[in-house]
Amino acid sequence: MELGEYLAVLRKRWFVILVLALVGGGLGYAQAATSTPMYRSTSKIFVSLARGETVSELVQGATYTQNLVESYVQLATMPVVLDPVIDELGLDVSARALAGTVQADSPLNTVIIEISAVSADAERAAAVADAVARELSTTVRDLSPTSADGAASVEMTIVAEARPALAPFSPNTKLDVATGGAVGLGLGVLLALLGAQLDTRVRSPRDFPAYPARPALGSIPFDRSVGVRGQMLLDNPHGVLVESYRRLRTNLQFLDASRPLRAIVVTSSVPGEGKSTTAVNLALVMAEKRGRVLLVDTDLRNPSVAKICGLEGGAGLSAVLIGEATVADVVQPWGTEGLDVIAAGRIPPNPSQLVDSDAMEAFLHEVTRTYDFVILDTAPLLALTDAAVLARRTDGALVLARSRKVRRHELADALASLDTVGATCLGLVVNGAQAAKTDIHYGYTQSTPTPTRRERMRERRRRASAPDHAADARRGLGAAAPADTHRTGTLDDLFGPAPVLSEPVAVHADAEAVADHDLDVDLDPAREHGAGGRGDHDARPDGAAADDDTTGTAAAHRDHATTPDHATTPEHATSAEHATSAEHGARAEHATSAEHATPVGHATEAERTTEVERAPEVAHATEVERRAAPRHAPAPTPDEPATDESHDRA
Repeated sequence: MELGEYLAVLRKRWFVILVLALVGGGLGYAQAATSTPMYRSTSKIFVSLARGETVSELVQGATYTQNLVESYVQLATMPVVLDPVIDELGLDVSARALAGTVQADSPLNTVIIEISAVSADAERAAAVADAVARELSTTVRDLSPTSADGAASVEMTIVAEARPALAPFSPNTKLDVATGGAVGLGLGVLLALLGAQLDTRVRSPRDFPAYPARPALGSIPFDRSVGVRGQMLLDNPHGVLVESYRRLRTNLQFLDASRPLRAIVVTSSVPGEGKSTTAVNLALVMAEKRGRVLLVDTDLRNPSVAKICGLEGGAGLSAVLIGEATVADVVQPWGTEGLDVIAAGRIPPNPSQLVDSDAMEAFLHEVTRTYDFVILDTAPLLALTDAAVLARRTDGALVLARSRKVRRHELADALASLDTVGATCLGLVVNGAQAAKTDIHYGYTQSTPTPTRRERMRERRRRASAPDHAADARRGLGAAAPADTHRTGTLDDLFGPAPVLSEPVAVHADAEAVADHDLDVDLDPAREHGAGGRGDHDARPDGAAADDDTTGTAAAHRDHATTPDHATTPEHATSAEHATSAEHGARAEHATSAEHATPVGHATEAERTTEVERAPEVAHATEVERRAAPRHAPAPTPDEPATDESHDRA
């Protein structure tokens, strides 16, 4: 493996490495949290000669003292020193146990001895260190040679007494956590690299057997939406997956320019590598360029081409091989123009004999003369010998290797089986290879990858929770028109309150306007005040809001042009398309005259009551006029004055 491959392995298994590092750090923290705090105290002793009068004597004495210091360091942890310490302090431990908590050391080229004591109690650690230093001085004085007057030749002086430690030196939480994390990280990296070495599954063309070298003809990216149907060309003829099949077709065409291929076998090493899906899609893309193409399902044990293509599989190749039918009888056109399919037919009791028979040889000879290109979908190489036999009788075999499924030794054994019978291996194809997150293809457009299962479930929940506005519109249940916040005041504020009716009444300017544009005014005070005024928007039965582009002038004329003289029911309202035009507002303006249009605010209560009682009759008459009027009568523009004819009609 190269350095890039090692880095790819670590990048792929980063989660395992991270988990092990966290586990190691957690174990280090747990160990530090459960450990007993330990304190350390140190006392220091200076070793010197008792006497020396000349310089030479002092030099010799210094050398002599340095030679004895190492021996005194070893003497500090012996029972001759520790037993008196135990008796002095009243410790309930043995000399051996106490020696494990006492440490003596001497810095290089010095005559100083450092005595350290460790204990869970800071005071006890300091007391033990000082006691050992005193007992060591006494023992050395007793063991050293004396002078003529009985004085000791070596003196030991305590120059620094031990002090109780203010903080424990152990455990060191940061160090323990860092050590545990480093150990876990190293273990994770080791496991990742070891797993990569032990994982022999084929993932890319780099995993193909190096010897003998086989051409890598293509790489088909993984697409979880393929499933059992292999009709990707029919579903998305310009997708990235289909382009990979077209690249495979091109590579096959230029594999041997001197001898174009006429018949090939599509097979794999083990079952479940997608050979049938590849054969179907390869036949589809071949039919785009090679004229007449025939796809034959020669897997007489587990046929799947008919299922993928949605064809009848009862009659097929087996019937031709046993002489019950001809090729013309079992051929089924499918997919694109120029593509024919022959299913496997009924499963025979002796598939191997039929595949390796003279009838199969005659069948291949006939179809290669009739068609420009023949594709045979056959059984896996390691399971049966059918693929090797058919590959020897055709131009060669196209071997698929399913990424992360087939192992390198299985692929090598499959290729060796072809070499054994003298069949030609045209090349290898990686099926289900890991594709990049975004693939750029011709046209400078990007195709996003297939959504994951979680993304598809999220999209279904979003669609299920979203309101179906189109269905509401078809059922006439559209949302109510929003109030126009740019206008202030209501008709009640201008002309007084309207009578309360049992149901809303729509008022229109004239009978001609009903044909194209109904101006509905809801006289229900409850709705009037809830919607912000009857003059703000026309409440449509289908819930469509009035167009905001209507000019304020046209809207004002529309409000004053609507009188109770032309009442009709809300069911006569037309679509929002005709109701929201400024052109219709102008028509309502010109249709109003001083003789016929009485302002709503000037009508008496008796007149209003009479008009309400006459509403059903007027509604019936209006309906008759609306049906008789032209559906799309031309209306005068706001810039064009109304004709005399329109005034007459008004």
